[in-house]
Amino acid sequence: MSVGAIEQKSFLFAVRVVKLCKYLQYDKKERIMSKQLLRSGTSIGANVVEAEQAQSRLDFVSKMSISLKESVETKYWLRLLNASGYLTEEEFRSIMIDCQEVERLLTAIIKTCKVNLRKKTEKL
Repeated sequence: MSVGAIEQKSFLFAVRVVKLCKYLQYDKKERIMSKQLLRSGTSIGANVVEAEQAQSRLDFVSKMSISLKESVETKYWLRLLNASGYLTEEEFRSIMIDCQEVERLLTAIIKTCKVNLRKKTEKL
């Protein structure tokens, strides 16, 4: 998995989140949860991009881990919006699938980096 792929997927996910939040704010008149969703959902990709400029492999893993935490928080807000009736089951499932895919990619990247770091440390 290249960093470019997660950057693209997290960016496209952020675009979906922005559009969803506009819908929630203007059509559903929901502002509080949608702002939280907007913050966490767009932060995923922002941290991925920041990780590309990491000063070390440990810094890279740290920033990718922040992205992963933001994806977990984003899932929480999506579940809450669905449970409280702001998202239909279809709307919820559609964006949740994308969020879970981003989360799986982040998890794989973090695990691979940690394994490589351990191998590098063992060689020393």
